[in-house]
Amino acid sequence: MNLTSPESLIFWTTIIFVVFFFLMKKFAWKPILGAVKSREESINNALAAAETAKLEMQNLTASNERLLAEARAERDAMMKEAREIKEKMINDAKSEAQVQGEKMIAQAKAAIENEKNAAMAELKNQVSSLSLEIAEKVIKSELANTEAQTKLVEKMLGDAKLN
Repeated sequence: MNLTSPESLIFWTTIIFVVFFFLMKKFAWKPILGAVKSREESINNALAAAETAKLEMQNLTASNERLLAEARAERDAMMKEAREIKEKMINDAKSEAQVQGEKMIAQAKAAIENEKNAAMAELKNQVSSLSLEIAEKVIKSELANTEAQTKLVEKMLGDAKLN
């Protein structure tokens, strides 16, 4: 048999293949399958970890959205409270200003009334002093004449008896 002929090459190739196959099956097949299985398990573990991480991210996202909603609600409540405080302060200031204005108006009216009364009293004093001066001048002119004086005294005596 010629070792270089094509028939012998096929024979030897087949024998080498069969021997190689049995050696591989006996020594390498189990470690290769073990490596493939461990690789498959690590891939499955990585997929499970990725799925867990995805769920955690979804939970965190939902939690963040909930926290944002709570923060917005709290901000809105604070803004509403601030608006109410502002409106209350404005209303208090308006009512305080109105009370102060009414007090000032009342004080001004009282001052005007006092001034009016003082002016009326002064006017009465001036009128009475002018009346006295006029009466004095009229009486002087009337009493300059003795005959008129006598008539006036008699008239006053007559009035005094009647009362």
